[in-house]
Amino acid sequence: MTADQSAAPPYVQFKDVQKSYDGRHLVVKTLNLAISKGEFLTLLGPSGSGKTTTLMMLAGFEVPTHGDIFLAGEAIGKVPPNKRGIGMVFQNYMLFPHMTVEENLAFPLEVRGIDKATMAAKIKRALDMVSLASFGARKPAQLSGGQQQRVAVARALVFEPRLVLMDEPLGSLDKQLREQMQYEIKHLHENLGITVVYVTHDQSEALTMSDRIAVFNDGVIQQLSTPADLYEAPVNSFVAHFIGENNKLPGKVTAQSNGVCRVALTDGTEVGALAVNVAGIGAMTTLSIRPERVEVNPTAPEIANRISGTIEEIIYLGDHLRAFIRAGGTDSFVIKSPNRTRSHHLAKGQNVVLGWKTEDCRALDP
Repeated sequence: MTADQSAAPPYVQFKDVQKSYDGRHLVVKTLNLAISKGEFLTLLGPSGSGKTTTLMMLAGFEVPTHGDIFLAGEAIGKVPPNKRGIGMVFQNYMLFPHMTVEENLAFPLEVRGIDKATMAAKIKRALDMVSLASFGARKPAQLSGGQQQRVAVARALVFEPRLVLMDEPLGSLDKQLREQMQYEIKHLHENLGITVVYVTHDQSEALTMSDRIAVFNDGVIQQLSTPADLYEAPVNSFVAHFIGENNKLPGKVTAQSNGVCRVALTDGTEVGALAVNVAGIGAMTTLSIRPERVEVNPTAPEIANRISGTIEEIIYLGDHLRAFIRAGGTDSFVIKSPNRTRSHHLAKGQNVVLGWKTEDCRALDP
């Protein structure tokens, strides 16, 4: 998202939106969210967090219990789904099995009354976009899973929608194909400049594809940030442990000043951390440290935090080793050590010192 985009009025806006299915429990709680034109925004969270309900309200398949949704400045609460000009891509593709690829792409154009010459040109352009120009006469059953997903994307784009919504579109693909499709959808977004709202529970997918990510939990956006900010600077324990692998160490704040605090771990060791989300001296907190930021037996003086531990398990993963260490009051402190040589220096049962910089450690809510 560019500076010009951030200064422009929101293209999509949720204002005080709530959703309840039973009149008592809110699935979405007072959602205020602004999305810029041309942005790729991902709604990320566990099952039941409210992300899919939010997408369905934007699509028009669910009605907000309270609040308003705007698209290009227009309130769309009373606009039926087929009049919103929105393209949809679902996990199960939802292609018509009795139709060819071209007929599947023609369907959204026919219902909009597009003439045949214009329709043919739009279908060709859409198939070219997803590299399926020679597959127009095939039926969905004659295509691979990845090809079917490309057709579903092409069908969502063929009528040049104002907005494209994607609900777990890659969930049924195998790992290698899923990663390939992530890049293809990302490149389509970049090349076409379309606005995309994407739902997933896959954190790596969200980090790979998004301009910004809204992390949902219990019907509330916990953090809305760029992928880098979300990973490097989580604002609470839920975000820290939902995004990427993370070590958490419980402790009590013993001192705090100038944005930094000292924390006594359960084994008595004291370490320093950024005071991101703490209640004050004497309060309980959870320290968050990424495994790749931890050094084993460090020698550099700038690594101020050091705790002793014993290696409980080592897993060989080719390019790196993952070690589980009993340290800081936990049996499952994880480190990642690059595998630079054939013979590595870590062994089960080995006593080690773990070290990290204060700025790489965040004190968050307990």
